[in-house]
Amino acid sequence: MKILHISNYYYPHIGGIEQVARDCVASIGEDAEQRVFCFHSEKGDARDEVDGIPVIRAGSFAKVASQSLSLSYGRLLKREMKDFQPDLVIFHFPNPFGAHYLLKCLKKTRAKLIVWWHLDITKQKLLKKFFRGQTLRLLKRADKIVATSPNYIEGSEFLPLFREKCIAIPNCAADSRVTLTEAEKKRADEIRAQYQGKCLLFAVGRHVPYKGMEYLVRASKYLNGDYAVCIGGEGELTPSLKELAKGDEKVHFLGRLSDGDLKAYLVASDIFCFPSVTKNEAFGIALAEAMAFAKPSVTFTIEGSGVNFVSLNGETCIEVPNGDVEAYAKAIETLKEDKLLREKYGKAALAREQRLFTEAAFRNNVRALLGLKGVRA
Repeated sequence: MKILHISNYYYPHIGGIEQVARDCVASIGEDAEQRVFCFHSEKGDARDEVDGIPVIRAGSFAKVASQSLSLSYGRLLKREMKDFQPDLVIFHFPNPFGAHYLLKCLKKTRAKLIVWWHLDITKQKLLKKFFRGQTLRLLKRADKIVATSPNYIEGSEFLPLFREKCIAIPNCAADSRVTLTEAEKKRADEIRAQYQGKCLLFAVGRHVPYKGMEYLVRASKYLNGDYAVCIGGEGELTPSLKELAKGDEKVHFLGRLSDGDLKAYLVASDIFCFPSVTKNEAFGIALAEAMAFAKPSVTFTIEGSGVNFVSLNGETCIEVPNGDVEAYAKAIETLKEDKLLREKYGKAALAREQRLFTEAAFRNNVRALLGLKGVRA
């Protein structure tokens, strides 16, 4: 079997969609001949290999409303479809520019199509409206549609129209992201010592609106001095977040964290805060990673998002009404004051992650979807 994966970008470009695409490739391994087609982060076209798999990168000259644009994309994709003649195309959505050319190519082939639906286009309302017809044609052509959670199948604007084609395959917390080295254990001890006597709250993510870091900073103002609020990551909102946090000595901005420091803070923390507020947060891999370290969490209710599938209210976390910072602070206080509840939710979080969100579970699901035998270790 020949499989062509089409992703927005691909490793070494780092992003949620790119990581899932790479995980798909790894799950299949040598049981199929594989290639990856994607945008190049630079203007020129390129061809290389990642993990022994050929990667064709179409040079991009601009990005508009989060969509990369390329003059060579259509020509290169047409050539790749003709030369490689894939039996199956796995297309990672959203990518309306790529979908336009893919639909043209699929008219001349009997290749099956799996649309891996990461999220609806929500922020770019004009773009969503303009490409609505194309999106419906793409989903109609698909043999299977993969969503990252049952919640997103029901909450999507499009997927309920094609429910009979849909299957949920949750993302995974990569083994390398949840396995500790001795140095990382030592670093976690140092962080605990640094904040000794405080309830350590940890949050990490890009500082963009949908990640909701503003709501965590606002919630901190309702907490007393018994807490340390450590926020990792950076982004366009970092300056305004620091301005909002002025005078609140509990809040500490950590900047961009190495993988080692990220794991160390997860281990050292008492409560994981995941304050995302919109459906742009389709799943929450960082939340699953925190669960792998047996951490209870506090989340908002996000209608139609997979966040509230990943971590369950009253079982692994406390979930509060979206945007209610006072309720968010009260949930933190509840977990802080009740050690047994923290431990109960933490143990349940680890058990859920081990059952649903491990690399092995993801690979098993992918291979079952494609009719491949066995699970790749």
